[in-house]
Amino acid sequence: MRLEELEVGLSGLARELAGLRIAHLSDFHLGVPSPGARAVERAVDWVVDRDPDLVLVTGDLLARPGGADRLRSLIERLPPVYAVLGNHDYADSRDPFSRPVGEVDLGRGTLLSDSSVTLELRGLRVQLVGIDPRTYMRREARPWELAEPDADLRILLSHFPRIVDYLPDRSFDLVLSGHMHDGQICIPYGRGKVRIAHPRAPYNQGLYHRTGTVLHVSAGLGTTFVPFRFFARPEATELVLESR
Repeated sequence: MRLEELEVGLSGLARELAGLRIAHLSDFHLGVPSPGARAVERAVDWVVDRDPDLVLVTGDLLARPGGADRLRSLIERLPPVYAVLGNHDYADSRDPFSRPVGEVDLGRGTLLSDSSVTLELRGLRVQLVGIDPRTYMRREARPWELAEPDADLRILLSHFPRIVDYLPDRSFDLVLSGHMHDGQICIPYGRGKVRIAHPRAPYNQGLYHRTGTVLHVSAGLGTTFVPFRFFARPEATELVLESR
């Protein structure tokens, strides 16, 4: 498992926000059976110890209704959590083990579903916008219409990383996504690997730079279809923002 601190340079980041720490978690896929549950527990322990400024979670929290209580208990342990859902939270996948879970209760966490919230951090305005995965899959998502031009930092949460291809330039400073599992089952070769699930996907894991925007794709913590990963370690990441 990879527990990583990652420096993220953002163009024009206000001096006051330099060093802001964001824990990015994704793809828990909790439920019974839940092969990734141990990784999720380890990630939550790690985040609690680090006590970041924000905890942002990018979907696929539940695979089956039996994971709901565990999800709430984990969220309760963390600093304030802001999250979006993913396609598995609605059992919208080909995974035969996924089941509809109904309304997802985050306890004291905040669910963003085609909505936004603006926080005051270090005396500045930080806006979080979250996409409902159903809107994205219908090709109706327009998160830039929610972006506040006067916010000092704009962060978009989208389970699906391809949203970055549709954003107007500089509408968001940072985009956080999951969904890809870094391929989950991979065949290593030379200095790279073939990702079986998404062999041609442009965004799989890590940082990607676009005009005025940085995308971070988490490899996530759980699994789908088969109960293991191969050359695609589960991960939790603390993003440390810096100005560049």
